[in-house]
Amino acid sequence: MTDFLGVVTTRHAYALFVLLSAIGLYMMIANENLVKKIIGLNMFQTGVFLFFVTSAYRIGGAAPIVTEGGGPYVSPLPQVIVLTAIVVGISLTAVGLALTIRLYSEYGTLRADALREVIGDE
Repeated sequence: MTDFLGVVTTRHAYALFVLLSAIGLYMMIANENLVKKIIGLNMFQTGVFLFFVTSAYRIGGAAPIVTEGGGPYVSPLPQVIVLTAIVVGISLTAVGLALTIRLYSEYGTLRADALREVIGDE
């Protein structure tokens, strides 16, 4: 138990990663509202982004520019991957919201269970 408390009190970003990911995953699974599912997906993505950036952090790390007497270097790859994933996440959110608007204008509901019934009747 003390190890768990030690990790939570010293590694705030990892605790926040777990919390964001768990809340986002729960929102995607438990909610029937499509907009809430998209918000849950965004929370889950944000947790994963936080994990990548936090795992790449090094105490005393420097930019990977080789100079005399350089210390530990930080890999820029995780930051590049996160920037690319942010762009993909924004695009995915835009497409999801556009489809949600189209479904609402066509069927008049945002609930996934009601949409299944309406589409199944057609």
